[in-house]
Parts: sequence; C-alpha cells; structure tokens
Amino acid sequence: MGQVSLRGVRKNYGDVAVIKGVDLEVRDGEFLVFVGPSGCGKSTTLRMIAGLETVSDGDILIDGARANDLRPADRGAAMVFQSYALYPHMTVAENMGFALKMAGVAKGVRDEQVQHAADILRITELLGRYPKELSGGQRQRVAIGRAIVRKPKVFLFDEPLSNLDAALRVNMRIELSRLHKELGTTMVYVTHDQVEAMTMGDRIAVFNKGLVAQLGAPMDLYNRPADEFVATFLGSPKINLIARPAVNDASAAHQTLWNLLAAQAPASVLRVGIRPEHLRVASPDQGVAATVVLAEHLGDTSILHLRVQGVEELLNVKVATTNSEAAAGQDVGLVPDPSRALMFAADGRRVD
Repeated sequence: MGQVSLRGVRKNYGDVAVIKGVDLEVRDGEFLVFVGPSGCGKSTTLRMIAGLETVSDGDILIDGARANDLRPADRGAAMVFQSYALYPHMTVAENMGFALKMAGVAKGVRDEQVQHAADILRITELLGRYPKELSGGQRQRVAIGRAIVRKPKVFLFDEPLSNLDAALRVNMRIELSRLHKELGTTMVYVTHDQVEAMTMGDRIAVFNKGLVAQLGAPMDLYNRPADEFVATFLGSPKINLIARPAVNDASAAHQTLWNLLAAQAPASVLRVGIRPEHLRVASPDQGVAATVVLAEHLGDTSILHLRVQGVEELLNVKVATTNSEAAAGQDVGLVPDPSRALMFAADGRRVD
C-alpha cells in the first residue's frame, strides 16, 4: 500500500504563507505529478510528505496513519533529489546499500537487495564504480536505486531530471515510466516541465501560489482547464487568449475573430482561449485577416506567429511543416475551430 492524503495542509515561514491549504489524495500505485512555476509550493509540499519540512497546520496521512510527527525514516517514503546526493568516497553498491546498513540489515540481505535494484535499473556493471566515474544519467539511476532498495511505500522525486541534457531527459522519462509499471509503487514527482508532467503522470496536480489550481488526468486538464492559469501553463506553444472587443472601438478583424469563437458567449465571458493546433491558416479571403510576423520551422511542425489587427498579442498557430509555406510579411486567412474554444470570466475561471 502507498496511499497519501493531505488534509488542509499549510506551511508558513514566519508571517509568509507558502502552502495555503492543500487537500489532496494520492491513490495507491499511481504516478502523480506536481507541476507549476518556481515558487508555487510544489517542492515544499513534497518535502512535507517526506518529513523534511514541518507542517504548520493540517495533516499528512500515509496509508491512513498520521505522519506529521514521524521521522523521515519511519514514514515509508524514499526521496530522490535533483542533486543525486551520492557519497563520493563510496562505490555505487555502497551508496545504494548505505541506508540498509544504517538500519542494521545483514550484509547478505543487503547485497541481494542492491543486486536486485541494479538489475531493475540495468546498472549491474556499475556497482564497483565511484560517482566521479559516472555520467549524469548513471548517477541519477544510482540515486533511484538507493531509494528502491528501501522498498518504500511511496517514491518522492524532486525535479530529478533537471540536471540532464534534453536527449537524456527523454530517455529517463521512459525509464521512470517503465520503472513505475514494473514496481507498481506509488510515485509523487515534482517538476516545472509541463512535458514531463503530460507524458509521465497518471494525474497532474497543477500548483499556483501555494494552492492546487486543478487536479486531474493530463488530457482532461489540457482540454478542460479550470482557469486561465492552468490553460496557459499546459501546452506549448501556449494557448492564445483573445479579449472581448470593445463595443464601439474594435477592429473588424478582432470583432470577426471574436464572433467566430464566442458569438453566443454570455456577458460574463471577457476572454476566449484557442490552442495553436485549433487554428488553421488559409488563403487571405477566408476566415480572419492576419499577417505572418515570424515563421519557426521545427522539422515536422511549424509555429506561425500572426498579427490580427486589434488583438493585443501575436497569435500562435501550429501547423504541419509540409502544409506551411508561410513567410514573414505574408497576408493569410485565419480559420479557428469554434468547437475547441475555451471561455474565461473576469476572475479567470472557465465558463462552460
């Protein structure tokens, strides 16, 4: 079992409230990702679960037992840090088995558990090496192996891939997903990288200013964000937000775009969002008049940045490169898919 419950959890540093009341249920065996910008409280929340930070108010329960006052070693949780935190004077095997040694586990049992973890992580050939002889990806595997040997109820990952290069991050995402399926253990994973969140999590908790803005399956959050913050944080390029045109002071293009997207929107709707892949570029006589400001060709896709007269920000359009010959300065028509429009009220909440 590895169920974690947060009930009204708060964290204050003096008069500063960092976590402002988080209620969260981490299901047994799931991969839950905490995602959000720097300073939103996601790592602090993870550290409170681990016991590395005290809880100012509320309760943390692990498998139904209150864990607030338990030592980190007694919580059944194992933490994997961004910095690896390996002992430089110990071999890989010694690093992985150190916690078991401190717990008084017999050497034969210790060696067996280290070997089992090394087999799972495919690092058996590294057991005799020292950290300085390892690459960044290998060090991260050792850090994960050190957690595996403890057979925890819950794995806690604090931005474990942020020190790796882009290609290695992709490989490690695959490895961690494989590891989760193989072990079936509950994993809580902190990242600021929305790609990691979308590709790895069974569910995602989006943090904003010390609160959980929304919790749900990745595509549910992407398609039905609770508010503008979630809508803009998830998705690359980010969602386009178009303000309601002024009654008597709107350009024809701005008004046409609004009418196509939100003609029947209630008066409470002040902005409408449309994702880049839900806009289509056509000939200038179709849709809304727009001008290409910049075309970014990324191989299989192209990102076009378009100016629509009267709309404050450039609009992003994501198209297949084979279908795009647009160049800067070119006039085009912009055709939105109104069925994919998201409407937001003055307070930022989505309006159905």
